[in-house]
Amino acid sequence: MELNVQARDILGKKVKTLREKGLVPAELYGHGIKNLHLTLSAKEFQKVYKEAGESTIVNLVTEDKKTLPVMIHEVKTDSLSGEILNIDFYQIKLTEKIRVYIPIEFIGEAPAVKNFGGILIKTLKGIEVEALPQDLPHRLQADLASLNEIGKNIALKDLKIGGNVKLFVNPETIIATVVEAKAEEEAVAEAAPAEVTPEENLATSSENKIPAAKEKSAK
Repeated sequence: MELNVQARDILGKKVKTLREKGLVPAELYGHGIKNLHLTLSAKEFQKVYKEAGESTIVNLVTEDKKTLPVMIHEVKTDSLSGEILNIDFYQIKLTEKIRVYIPIEFIGEAPAVKNFGGILIKTLKGIEVEALPQDLPHRLQADLASLNEIGKNIALKDLKIGGNVKLFVNPETIIATVVEAKAEEEAVAEAAPAEVTPEENLATSSENKIPAAKEKSAK
């Protein structure tokens, strides 16, 4: 996936004029590189972001045809209109492992809910992983169709993660289960692990971890 970007010299409140033209301001930063102010098509970015999310490599193509491998680190939007206000890209090195948060996508329906009146409980929304950028999964999918009886569950080890991806959560961790209605509260208390959220995942930085946006220089 590629995005064409241009250098930007319009800063501060003046970036509003860019948005009026269908463009969005962006920042490029990374370990050991100089921050760059960029701009790109808001429409094209939305297409790529929908497919790539924040755990897939995107190549930025500059005006002089240089290709920069990046991850989409943060997208700021207007809370009312949903308009994209600013984008942060993090330039990566393909030979260095990075740690990112990968969301878990639950697909399908649990037959035990429809057939036996069970209650579906999802105990994990996503996990933190470490891998080379090209080995990172875009998302993790959990098929609920396997939950065909009360008491059945799906563990992290049941997902297709890849052998080159390091987990920071026990593979035996239950991520979804179906319980009887009366047992719902007890199941939540027993099954729910300590979950790492995207915000917690990006709260600190190291050479192999994408730093939080607040640690970079101001726009």
